[in-house]
Amino acid sequence: MLAVKSMDVRENFKEWCNKVIGGETLVVSRPKNENVVIVSEKEYNEMAKAKRNEEYLKKLDHSFAQLEQGEVIHKSLDELRAMIDE
Repeated sequence: MLAVKSMDVRENFKEWCNKVIGGETLVVSRPKNENVVIVSEKEYNEMAKAKRNEEYLKKLDHSFAQLEQGEVIHKSLDELRAMIDE
């Protein structure tokens, strides 16, 4: 992880972008500690996917807990088909 001042990024934007594409994470320091982090699109997509997976796993955990507590609704196949027609 690299940390630079925003002024340095402005002066050498292409160079910093190349480092980020090369796998570095760039922290751009700004006044009042309002820093930003620059990552490659590939890394961003991986983080977004991990977040979606985490949310999905939480939903599954909640569903399994409901199942263990008997909080389920039983439907026959015919009842499910009838719900589609509604």
